[in-house]
Amino acid sequence: MTAKYWLESLAKVATQVEVASEYRYRSSVADPNILVVVVSQSGETADTLAALKHAQTQGHRHTLAVCNVASSTMMRQAEFQHLTSAVPEIGVASTKAFTTQLVALFLLALTLSKQRGRLPAAQEATFLDQLHRLPGKLNSVLVLEAQIIAWAETFARTDHALFLGRGLHYPIALEGALKLKEISYVHAEAYPAGELKHEPLALVDKLKSNMQEVRARSGQLYVSADADSRIASGDGLHVIRMPEHYGSLSPILLVPLQLLAYHTACARGTDVDKPRNLAKSVTVE
Repeated sequence: MTAKYWLESLAKVATQVEVASEYRYRSSVADPNILVVVVSQSGETADTLAALKHAQTQGHRHTLAVCNVASSTMMRQAEFQHLTSAVPEIGVASTKAFTTQLVALFLLALTLSKQRGRLPAAQEATFLDQLHRLPGKLNSVLVLEAQIIAWAETFARTDHALFLGRGLHYPIALEGALKLKEISYVHAEAYPAGELKHEPLALVDKLKSNMQEVRARSGQLYVSADADSRIASGDGLHVIRMPEHYGSLSPILLVPLQLLAYHTACARGTDVDKPRNLAKSVTVE
C-alpha cells in the first residue's frame, strides 16, 4: 500500500494492491503488460505463492519477487528477483524485513520513474542521497526509545487502540496496529485520518480537528509529529517529535510504532519472538 503511493506519484504507474489470499478467488482482468509484484519475507508463503501461480496462469508474463531468501520457491518462480538482504530473522513480527521491503519498493518506484523519463537528474540525486542517509536517520529515531518505553507502560494497561494516518502514512498506521495486535494482543485497528467521523469515534470512550474530536471524548492521543509541526504535548496529548520530515521516505522512519508494539509486549510479559497462533512462514493455507 505504501508502494502504491510511490509508484503512482513518482512513476505515474497505475497500481493496484491485492491481498494475496483473496486474489485468486475473484475474476480479474489479465494484461500481459502488467508487472505483478509479490512480497514475502521467506519466499515460501503459501497464499502468496498461489497468487503468483494464478497470475502467471491468467497470462501475466512479467513477475517480480521481493524476498529475503535467495533460494526460496518464490524467487525461483518469478521472472525477476529483488533480494532484500535483511539476513535471517528470528522473530515472527519482523521489523527489518518490513523496512527492507519498503526500501526495495521505493527503488522500484525510482527505477520505473527514471525509465519513463519522469525523474529529473537532480531529484534522482536527492532521493539517492536520502537513501544513503537512512541508517543515520533511523539511529536518530531510535534515540526516542526511552519516551516510547514510557508510552508502552500505559499501552500495556489498555484494551483498545486506534491508529490514524493520512495519505502516505495510512499504510504505516495499519502496520502499527498489526504489530500491536500480533505481539502484545492489545486490540488495535487503523483508519485513514479523514474517516475518523464515520466509525472509529463510536469506539472512543476512555481512550488539527481529528485530534480535537478524540480529546473531546476523553481519548488519550499519542502522536508522532514532524520536527517542524506545531503540535505540542498537553492534557491528554502526548507527542513524540521526529528528528525531521523526510518527504517520500518518511514512512521508513516510523519505527516508533514497531518499538511501541515491542515494548508494550514486554510490559505485558508476552513472547515477542514467538507470538501465539503465528508461524514464521505460513506454508499452508
